[in-house]
Amino acid sequence: MATGSFDNCSSSFVLLTLLLQLLSVTCMGSGELQSNYYAESCPNAEEIIKQEVAKLYDEHGNTAVSWIRNLFHDCMVQSCDASLLLESKHGNGIVSEQASSRSFGMRNFKYVNKIKEALEKECPVTVSCADIIALSARDGIVLLGGPRIEMRGGRRDGTESHASVVEEFIPNHNDSMALVLSRFESVDIDAEGTVALLGAHSVGRVHCVNLFDRLYPTVDPTLDPDYAKYLKGRCPMPDPNPGKVRYARNDRETPMVLDNMYYKHLLAQKGLLLVDQQLASDPTTAPFVMKMAADNSYFLDQFARAILALSENSPLTGDEGEIRKDCRYINAD
Repeated sequence: MATGSFDNCSSSFVLLTLLLQLLSVTCMGSGELQSNYYAESCPNAEEIIKQEVAKLYDEHGNTAVSWIRNLFHDCMVQSCDASLLLESKHGNGIVSEQASSRSFGMRNFKYVNKIKEALEKECPVTVSCADIIALSARDGIVLLGGPRIEMRGGRRDGTESHASVVEEFIPNHNDSMALVLSRFESVDIDAEGTVALLGAHSVGRVHCVNLFDRLYPTVDPTLDPDYAKYLKGRCPMPDPNPGKVRYARNDRETPMVLDNMYYKHLLAQKGLLLVDQQLASDPTTAPFVMKMAADNSYFLDQFARAILALSENSPLTGDEGEIRKDCRYINAD
């Protein structure tokens, strides 16, 4: 009797354990991001994204920078839901986030759809545009000499634009450091992570329209005089004209390498944007600037940590949202 009772309890325990494991797997499949998310539904998905990113990089090197900026602008505004990619179309009622002043200078959105088209041929209506944003940023970072970041998949696409609140989430280039830090803190990125994420300014370029306030009518005293002279050569007009594509490289020495040269420039008073230079003078962020300027590995580790956190900001999962067929429009369009 005692033995039979023990066997029954043991069998019940095993059954309960299996049920709990099954429930755990089911919940993960329906409501959480997962590693190798497309292993069964589209086994080649991540490789296709990687190949398309590499192909586009060979044709248009600046796309690698665009992927990082796409991730930032999408995930900082409420959710990693590909709302950034939605475009206005007659009758759809969408106001695109791309029209925001915070999106000034962003481009290469059309290439996201090239990746989407390749995925649709392989696995129709399976891979989300939100995951394309995240995974293309991951692969772009590698092409720029950055670390390989293990990102999870399973994000779903939103069905509405957040254009009306973009400026509440995306810091401006001349905001105070206190405001910038609060914006990042709202998405659970600490001061150390904020300093690391701004290290993305190690690559790419800045349009002159965002530099004029530091150059005219008088030069910002926090700018190195020789550097200011160089910038005036790049941006000679005191009257900003967005129609003219004038710009300055973020980093003249390693312009397409994600490295700690950015922080070395800040310590030499050669930060391009006001928000950049403030990192080196604010008591909260300055110690991290000094540490990252001295140790490239430390910078890359913190950059990877912050990018990963950003890529998982309030994603839609499970039955939320949808998988868009065209990243520019919700499926109802």
